[in-house]
This record gives sequence, structure tokens and C-alpha cells, in this order.
Amino acid sequence: MFDAKKMKDKCVEWIRAFFEENGRGCNAIVGISGGKDSSVVAALCVEALGKDRVIGVMMPCGHQSDIDMAQLLVSHLGIKHYTVNINNAVEGLKSNFPFELTTQAKTNLPPRVRMTTLYAVAQSHNGRVANTCNLSEDWVGYSTRYGDAAGDFSPCANFTVTEVKQIGKELGLPDVLVNKVPIDGLCGKTDEENLGFAYDVLDRYIRTGEIDDPDTKAVIDRMHKLNEFKMKMYPMFNPYE
Repeated sequence: MFDAKKMKDKCVEWIRAFFEENGRGCNAIVGISGGKDSSVVAALCVEALGKDRVIGVMMPCGHQSDIDMAQLLVSHLGIKHYTVNINNAVEGLKSNFPFELTTQAKTNLPPRVRMTTLYAVAQSHNGRVANTCNLSEDWVGYSTRYGDAAGDFSPCANFTVTEVKQIGKELGLPDVLVNKVPIDGLCGKTDEENLGFAYDVLDRYIRTGEIDDPDTKAVIDRMHKLNEFKMKMYPMFNPYE
């Protein structure tokens, strides 16, 4: 049985220890999308460091239909926040390539620009960038390497979607944020439409190894194998071995 309060408290202490060792007095910089992951990470940082040391950054790419959810979060937490529209940067980059970008390259460009933006904020505000990924998404490669998969510390990397939601409730976040239907923010589809299976199916499989549909198991296993490298530090050649 997952003990959300116990895990929340342990995570808060872990964040405090990280900042004590890697940035005493620094601020936590959190990209705020309005979804459960950034909401939970921001709330954990507020509990760990206090709201005066957490800065939220909203980064729409042109128009963001659900930016009101991001605004709700920063208002709920009472944290300092900025809005940086990355549309001009993304479109400027696209127009300067001497070849046609693939669809996947175009899809992954905004999250990488967002991470560049977060580090610019961090370096201007004595900050450390929070990674907001969860275990379920990372397990099947549903993140952008050096985009949303980057960061200086990652409070929820070892929690499944189901567990992140439970922690969100424990933190007292508005239900509309915790249970908001997750969308990738890139192509307009929900996460589960893109993946082809539900998070509760994936989470059960990750934690217990149990899954009812062998075809879904095969899909998840294939995605995990193909994307496992994204969960690791890149390999470094050691000429002295």
C-alpha cells in the first residue's frame, strides 16, 4: 500500500537536503504547465523551502488553452512567477534550419527551448531547476531528452502517475489540478491517446509486473527497451579501463 503522507514527507526532506548540499539559499525554479506533475513538484518545493524560494515559470508557445490552470497553481501556492512566451524563439529556430525538420524534431523543439528558458531564469535568480517528470512517463520514453527530462533535481522521478496524484491530494492541491486530464502540450492529444494505453494499466505493470492484455504488455516492453537509455546518464568512454 502506497503511503502518500510518508512519501511526501520523505521527499520534502530530500529536497531540503539537496539544497543544503547543492545550493544553500538558492531558489527552486519550476516550469509550470498546469498539470499534476509541475503542480506537485512546485508544492513539494514550497513545503520544503518556503514559498519565497520557489519561482514558477509559465512558458506558453503562442496560445495555451489551459494556461488558466498554471495561473491557478501559482495563485494557490502564492509563489513568485513569470510568463515567458517561447513562440518567437521556436519559430525563429525553425525558420533558420537549412532543411525541413522532421515532425518529431518540430514536436520536441518547444520543450528544449523551455528548458533553455528555465536555466536562463535560474542563472538570473540564483536557482536550481526542478525536473518534473514521473516514473510512468520515463518508463516508456514519454519525455524529451534535454527538454522536460532535464533538470538539477527530480522529486517525482520514482513515483508513478497514480502515486503523484496521491501525493498531490496529500499536499492539498486543488482537485482540478491533480486530476486534470494529462495532455502532452505538444500535439494537442492526451497522453493516453498518444500512448495507446491507460496510466493505471502502466502503473500496475510497473509496480507489480501484472497486466491483463499481452498485446499491451508487448507494446510497453518495447517502448521501455527502446527508451531505457533516456533514464540513464549518457555513456562516457574511459580510456583507462
